[in-house]
Amino acid sequence: MNTPRKPRFPAQVLPSQTGRRGLGGAGAVPRQPLGPSAPLVSPGAQPANAPATPTPAPIAAYPPSERPPATAPTASWGLPVDPPGQESARMRMVKRLAALPHLHPAVLHAMQTVPRHAFIDSALMTKAYEDNSLPIGFGQTISKPSVVARMLSLALQAPCVPPGASRIPMRVLEIGTGCGYQAAVMSHIASEVYSIERVRGLHERARSHLRPLRVSNLHLLFGDGMAGYAAGAPYAAIVSAAGGDAIPQAWVDQLAIGGRIIAPTSNASGAQQLLVIDKTASGVRQHALEAVHFVPLKSGVD
Repeated sequence: MNTPRKPRFPAQVLPSQTGRRGLGGAGAVPRQPLGPSAPLVSPGAQPANAPATPTPAPIAAYPPSERPPATAPTASWGLPVDPPGQESARMRMVKRLAALPHLHPAVLHAMQTVPRHAFIDSALMTKAYEDNSLPIGFGQTISKPSVVARMLSLALQAPCVPPGASRIPMRVLEIGTGCGYQAAVMSHIASEVYSIERVRGLHERARSHLRPLRVSNLHLLFGDGMAGYAAGAPYAAIVSAAGGDAIPQAWVDQLAIGGRIIAPTSNASGAQQLLVIDKTASGVRQHALEAVHFVPLKSGVD
């Protein structure tokens, strides 16, 4: 058995002196699960010479003036009726997820509603409901369904969320919109969702995916996710779809008391683990969970 290494970072949240890695797309592939461990990371600080990034204004996923006319029968949530076989494939996916531990029924219900196949390339349609990450362009991926379910279930269990609630009664923030799938699922379990993406092409692609869904409580932003989105704070939950060496201090600052950050973060050995940070009136509590593999967290925009 290997001798346990001493954690590289202090338990409390402090600015890092090593700079930052950055924000990417929405892909994640879990590895073998690890048991709970001691707190591992501290937030990164903005490099001294980094240019200020203007705070983006929220962009509705479907401005009313841009809604396309309905040209096909629509399901109750606003999408055209599923292509043959997709609904049954989605039900089978949710049934498989339901057999996993620690997943919230409200998240499973949302994933039963949101059509994952609508967020990927048509050439990958037959793989839409497999538990795999898939490419979405720009070097990014859509996360595995099991990873989406796990992270959003953790968000619903934030200390500020009433026990047994099926909906987060506050705003939440997603870092890394990617293709927009996770943001769509989040819109079912939170009163209001802000999602920020640093890659312009992905931001526009997510808008095109989400516009037909007519989701009134979802706002898409283009900007540097490492800065968060202060205009929408405080947040009950911040969920990151990209992993770095540390949690940005801006995210902690924008979290409500009782709020929770769920983000992949590198540990002392360089491997990524899913990190949960709960904010209290006196500070933060951190818990490292299972091993994961996400795209890198990057600053700035492309």
